[in-house]
Amino acid sequence: MNAQSSAARAAASEPVLLRETIGPIAIVTLNRPAARNSLSEALIAALSETFTALAADKAVRVVVLAANGPAFCAGHDLKELTSRRSDTDGGRAYFAHIMTSCSAMMQQIVRLPQPVIACVQGVATAAGCQLVASCDLAVASNAAKFATPGVDIGLFCSTPMVALSRNIARKHAMEMLLTGELLSAEDAARMGLINHAVSPGTERDEAIRLARQIASKSSHVQKIGKEAFYRQLELSLADAYRYASQVMTENMMARDAEEGICAFIEKRTPKWEDR
Repeated sequence: MNAQSSAARAAASEPVLLRETIGPIAIVTLNRPAARNSLSEALIAALSETFTALAADKAVRVVVLAANGPAFCAGHDLKELTSRRSDTDGGRAYFAHIMTSCSAMMQQIVRLPQPVIACVQGVATAAGCQLVASCDLAVASNAAKFATPGVDIGLFCSTPMVALSRNIARKHAMEMLLTGELLSAEDAARMGLINHAVSPGTERDEAIRLARQIASKSSHVQKIGKEAFYRQLELSLADAYRYASQVMTENMMARDAEEGICAFIEKRTPKWEDR
């Protein structure tokens, strides 16, 4: 067995997704570096299973989504998709399964009670860019690049478009989708696709710093706010205000709101009970 075969066998035996915990922060790491962390069927399933587990884990207050290797995520695994062209239906059923599964996984990020921070160290393209856009916040290395380059291979980035168009202005989104050109981290920050562009090698530290800041707040209140944020975006102005007023009324009845307001008035640090 040559060295290349040994390396391939070793890579195949590695888990496609890793999870570690730093206090109240869960770090979920894409672990297919040799495949540029492309979203294979197995990786999509692993992400979905992990998000389901995280949603029920009250000890986790913030999630950081990171990746191993030089690329954050290169999108869908095109080799895996192409291999199904030989199916009797030309791959149609499998393609539908992958796109539906991936879309459901992306929505899990939005619906997760904990805030999710993307930590981007390298290129995030197509569904990889969608992954970043689906997260609540994003920190990226200045060396990171972003693109929706499906047009270059005859496959318009229609599913990445959903998350992208909900993050940045329409004309910026359309330019990315129609040209497929790479966007710098600086431009991504300017457009609102990411929150911060930092020196290469410091993006993980910055993501964890941000996560710790968020984790210091009431997780109950963060959950209320995250859910309300995304829901009100889909409503008319009047309906959004009606809904937000109801949310704030219920929030005022929470123990942590009572504690937080009293602590503010009494000039002391609040003691959260996450309820």
